[in-house]
Amino acid sequence: MPAVPDARTRSARLPRSARREQLLGAAQEVFVAQGYHAAAMDDIADAAGVSKPVLYQHFPGKLDLYLALLDQHAEVMVAAVRTALDSTTDNKLRVAATIEAYFRFVDEDGGAFRLVFESDLVNQPEVRERVDGVTLACAEAISEVIQDDAGLPKDQARLLAVGLVGMAQVAARYWLADDGAIPRDAASRLLASLSWRGIGGFPRTGEPH
Repeated sequence: MPAVPDARTRSARLPRSARREQLLGAAQEVFVAQGYHAAAMDDIADAAGVSKPVLYQHFPGKLDLYLALLDQHAEVMVAAVRTALDSTTDNKLRVAATIEAYFRFVDEDGGAFRLVFESDLVNQPEVRERVDGVTLACAEAISEVIQDDAGLPKDQARLLAVGLVGMAQVAARYWLADDGAIPRDAASRLLASLSWRGIGGFPRTGEPH
């Protein structure tokens, strides 16, 4: 009777793209649970059910894995903000949708926000560039709307946008750390109300103050 292949033998048949996603998923679990410095490639290979040589075929080192995860989740965060901004032309609703995007990101996605917003590797230039890049990309998307609608100079619109992004990010992380004492929808609406009371003071060009 032929031997039954074990999980590693079966998993070796995955297409390259599927294998990469599997390895990234395993790496995320390990990095979120242990932090970058404590995580080992052995741990990630074990979590993925593959040998270390298979892992190294896709990612030459631990930093390469971490950067790939940062890129992946940065894209998710920025896309979520752009989707929120594009979901309506009503700016009050835009603010609410954008705030909700941040709360949803920290509440879902397997702790990915810790990699993006609470990385223990921010002293590494490649990581710092990506972490800062998420904030700047989200702020740039928001500032474009502010600039177009309120007619503010680009630098002023960007500063307001960075303020909104910072508030959303910090408040969402605090909400999660507080064990969701307030339901997510209620927390998001509360912060959206605060945000709108501020940014709503800059009316659309041509509207009365």
